[in-house]
Amino acid sequence: MSQFENIQAEYEKFTEEFESVIISTVNAQAIPNASYAPFVMDNSKNIYIYVSGLSTHTKNIYTNPHVSVLFIEDEAKSNLIFARRRLSFDCTATLIERETDKWNQIVEQFQGRFGEIVEVLRGLSDFRIFQLTPSEGRFVVGFGAAYHISGENLHQLVQIAGDSNQK
Repeated sequence: MSQFENIQAEYEKFTEEFESVIISTVNAQAIPNASYAPFVMDNSKNIYIYVSGLSTHTKNIYTNPHVSVLFIEDEAKSNLIFARRRLSFDCTATLIERETDKWNQIVEQFQGRFGEIVEVLRGLSDFRIFQLTPSEGRFVVGFGAAYHISGENLHQLVQIAGDSNQK
């Protein structure tokens, strides 16, 4: 397997290392907020978060559905703190309506992954499920090893070289 094929395989499995995702939202005054939420992901790389309507990030999503997410290697596992492996996506958030077939399917995935706590959350009317649909992203595995991910094919990495593809 080539080095690129190894990195491609690493990318495909990278999010399996995580139970939660770091999310960045902005409010109506464009003030950013960093937070996190447990997640489940589908085969199309859509990320689903189950969050309280009382939280800052949920209020921000209603104001501005553009969300950035980050999966980042644990500091304790990193060989070099300046080059932690990480995956980020620019996403658009869409509310999944309660008690629809899709909502029930996603709640079942959350329950399968996180257990009984989801049964409690299911009974709390302020909890919402948002689908975060990636439009593009970046996977970084070290210095000089950054890969662009396009919404046209979220499963395919494209190596970033020089200044021409800088985002």
